Amino acid sequence: MTKHIENSGSDPEANVHDVSPASIKGSTSGLDEANDILADKQAVRRLVRKLDWRILPCLAMCYAFALIDRVNLPNARIAGMDEDLELSVGDRYSLISMMFFVPYIIFQFPSNIMIRKVGAMWWLPSIVVCWGVVMIGMGFAKKWTDILAMRVLLGIFEAGFYPGCVFLLSCWYMRFEVQKRFSAFYLMALLASGFSSILAYGLMQMKGLANLNGWRWIFIIEGVLTCVLGLILYIAIVDFPDKATIPHAITRKPFLSESEAAIALARIQKDRGDAAAEKLTASGVINHLKDWKGWEFGWLYLLNNTVTYSFGFFLPIILRNEMGFSLAMSQVLTFPPYVFAAVWMSIIAYLGDRYQTRGPLIIFNCVITIVGVAMMGFLTQSRDRYAGVFLGVAAANTNVPSILSYMHNNVVGQTKRAVVSALLIGGGAIGGIAATLIFRQQDAPGYRPAMITVLCTQAVTVLHIVKNFWVFWRNNRKAEKGEIVIEGQEGFRYTF
Repeated sequence: MTKHIENSGSDPEANVHDVSPASIKGSTSGLDEANDILADKQAVRRLVRKLDWRILPCLAMCYAFALIDRVNLPNARIAGMDEDLELSVGDRYSLISMMFFVPYIIFQFPSNIMIRKVGAMWWLPSIVVCWGVVMIGMGFAKKWTDILAMRVLLGIFEAGFYPGCVFLLSCWYMRFEVQKRFSAFYLMALLASGFSSILAYGLMQMKGLANLNGWRWIFIIEGVLTCVLGLILYIAIVDFPDKATIPHAITRKPFLSESEAAIALARIQKDRGDAAAEKLTASGVINHLKDWKGWEFGWLYLLNNTVTYSFGFFLPIILRNEMGFSLAMSQVLTFPPYVFAAVWMSIIAYLGDRYQTRGPLIIFNCVITIVGVAMMGFLTQSRDRYAGVFLGVAAANTNVPSILSYMHNNVVGQTKRAVVSALLIGGGAIGGIAATLIFRQQDAPGYRPAMITVLCTQAVTVLHIVKNFWVFWRNNRKAEKGEIVIEGQEGFRYTF
């Protein structure tokens, strides 16, 4: 049993009574009980701060290294890997970039099922350590096919981390506080990954040490750091809210007290009515897969990540070969746009949660991305084109947490959220494949066809969001009249 607290003044442990998560699910009396538990606003604020300081930093740091490990190929390529492994022959580089995403897509869905069965505090750290070992191995590759094989393994192990993080965060936070948390999680990771080019440039200076080329040290050192973070995660990571009072297997201490866990469950129950995890069944999963919204969220993420991965995989190369910057400047100049993106993302996240809106902000970012990519791809002066990089990187990356929040706000149920999260992240991975394919070697260094494709992805996104304004508004209106029950949850309404 989980103990829920009533409003008890300054002592959050006083006046507790026993109640299970299921007892507050789906009934008027249960909702009243949740309201009673949440009456102590000071205790609620303490809990949210505790969640923010514990969950976000450790997940963000490991995801930062996931991004770094995933997109460090261009840095290694211009640091000597191109010559050593002959990556410029045919489409070798594009193939190596793309092959990461094939297993990344295939293994996302089973991984999101496993995280619920095994538990976040075991599943997430284990896959982090595994992909760190693979990264170290890449530093000792002798042929381009060695890199290809290890990119496949990297995709297998990384497949479970990002959707697992999204699922875990969505189980802890309410609908209109989640965009700030998704943004903080992604922002911290984005800043660290944006710093990766500078880190790579520093590691390149180890060239000659142990008779290894500089690009090899990029993989080796970053792999070692990833393994260390994974080991730390075994202690730092927390599990799902319904397991928060179970003592940790290593520290022997629970993350939350009984009263804190009661508040956490009551917050989620009041917000969307799915504090209790449903029984996982094949028929239930299949039923969730029939909902068109899950597939559309994945499609929207695909369109957006075609842009973000294009910047991740090819920006240093474009700065070096197309805009004419030196090797050092090409590495360094990739970082400032991501700093600008952090500020942009924070503002959009505040507005989205403050005014409880998603779609209009996604459209706004799409328009700015179109402007930025057009400047980058079709202006003539390097200074003006680099200014476009700022706009494109900021707006496209800001739409990552925006689309995640859009999905989270319009889905009910822990199992459904796990299924839809996997669909969404899988769609994003396909966007990564698209990015590697549209930037063809024969179009270098300007990559004009790829730039046009990126512009089209944003225009299509705008059309989908506008369509959903009408669909969601119509369904909300029917729900108000009592004609339908949205997502099987009385009182639930779609977020525009």
